[in-house]
Amino acid sequence: MNCVDYFLSEQIINEELFILGRSEEVSFKELAQLVAKLADWLKNNIGVDNKILLLSPNNSFFITAYLAIMKSGNVVVPLNPGIEKDQFDYIKELCETDHVFMVKQVCKRFQIDINDVWNEDFINNIKTTSNETEWIDNAINENQLAQIIFTSGSTSLPKGVMLSHKNLIANTQSIITYLKLNESDIMEVVLPFFYCYGLSLLHTHLKVGGKIVLNNTFIFLGSVISDLQKYKCTGFAGVPSHFQILLRKSETFKNTEFPNLRYVTQAGGKLHTTFIKEFRESKPETQFYVMYGQTEATARLSYLSPDLLETKLGSLGKGIPDVELKVVDDKGESVQSGAVGEIVAHGDNVMLGYFKDEEETKNALDNGWLHTGDLATIDDDGFIYHAARKKEIIKVGGRRVSPKEIEEVIVGINGVIDCTIEAVSDEYLGESIKAIVVMNKDYKEVTDISIKEYCASKLASYKVPGVIEFKDNVDVNAAGKKVKKN
Repeated sequence: MNCVDYFLSEQIINEELFILGRSEEVSFKELAQLVAKLADWLKNNIGVDNKILLLSPNNSFFITAYLAIMKSGNVVVPLNPGIEKDQFDYIKELCETDHVFMVKQVCKRFQIDINDVWNEDFINNIKTTSNETEWIDNAINENQLAQIIFTSGSTSLPKGVMLSHKNLIANTQSIITYLKLNESDIMEVVLPFFYCYGLSLLHTHLKVGGKIVLNNTFIFLGSVISDLQKYKCTGFAGVPSHFQILLRKSETFKNTEFPNLRYVTQAGGKLHTTFIKEFRESKPETQFYVMYGQTEATARLSYLSPDLLETKLGSLGKGIPDVELKVVDDKGESVQSGAVGEIVAHGDNVMLGYFKDEEETKNALDNGWLHTGDLATIDDDGFIYHAARKKEIIKVGGRRVSPKEIEEVIVGINGVIDCTIEAVSDEYLGESIKAIVVMNKDYKEVTDISIKEYCASKLASYKVPGVIEFKDNVDVNAAGKKVKKN
């Protein structure tokens, strides 16, 4: 089955709004008709199996092009509209394509002739000039490539994660199941759609007939608070920085009631338990889902049910429906409770591989199992606790230190918005510890000395940072995820 038929075919006559927001509103029926028209045009004019790049903020242009490309039997390659020109040129050449959907503002930045790409005017022309198109489900091989999502690699060059129609369908169904989504759900979307977490919100709410509110201005916290109230949002999804900023940058979010907000989800890195506790104290009626995933798994791998936060706080949970997770040693054997190993995953959501990169594919996939590169422990009940990325472990005088343990302590200090622990070269120990701390400016009594003293009261001496650096803001990428040095 074509994944777009799975997402949308049950909604093609639904006249309810799907896209909500200040700038535009689009119904399911309007979206389905335009997707069908554009897919038909693409198939008739460029054929199938082409790689087609897509650069746009979250809007109806992105959603229409994204769905139409896959429905037409072509492969969509969504990219950050803020991408550097050299990275864009590299990916365009790698994909061997001249087909690009790009909003005018990006064309202008790249100084690309507007006639060389398909922009908003082109889609509007398709909408107004094409005849009504009947929605016909496309019978395709479910393992056919649907999209390529580029992520940062171990080198400066991005890696293209190849996802099939089957991958997208499987992960969407799993997420709908454990979040219990239905047509009454309304999601506040601040995550970009070129990021797999953001795309999962689009997929799931299309499938169940829910609604999405598009907000591309998270930096203005008031707009998020306003959306949650105005549109009676039932869900909010964020990465750690979103929750840290909402909770520590302003008291407004914590002091505002959102009676319709049924649940929030958090993924894209570990959110320290201090912030989870703070959120739950502020919003006790809102369910908090801790989640874990990777682009290589089409977004989601595990979740921790909100009713287990008390007893399993700090855990990333267990595998989502129809996904098996294990923690294994270097020989591939499951580790004992409490021992550290690597998280591996098996399920229909696991990627096809990396685009034109056989070596990295072999490193990541072994007999259908995805090797995540994430270190973790597992308890007696089978719940997994993330330790660190393999490359993040710091060795201080031969002793292994997980940055997350130290970060967890420091963010417990009043006024700390974020903490990043990194290794610095040390003549005697090999590596020593540096803490980069982002403070709320109202807490001037917190100093490097007070932070070290607090750490010394909570941690072994070799885990206490030797250097404290203060910064004004959290460094995040375009998806809102915190940027760390390799």
